Amino acid sequence: MIKKEILIGFVVGLIANTIGTLAYIVLFSDFGILETYQAAVAQGHVGSLLALGAILNLFAFFGFLKLRRDYRARGVMMATLFTAILILYYKVF
Repeated sequence: MIKKEILIGFVVGLIANTIGTLAYIVLFSDFGILETYQAAVAQGHVGSLLALGAILNLFAFFGFLKLRRDYRARGVMMATLFTAILILYYKVF
């Protein structure tokens, strides 16, 4: 039961991060999604895109805490840490 709640929170965190990244690209970029991603890879800014997308995880995290879904909030935190490790990978390699 607890693992299921954490998994739901993790998936919500990944979806929120993806939606946040895509929303940032659509709202603040003059290019399409693919062109922006290719430019970010070429310039080494993929980590920045992911970090800006992770802002939506704040809303998911505190929303779950307000609803007293602590294990789901824990899953969102794990998704945020996964994103941080991914950003670190892009910065180092």
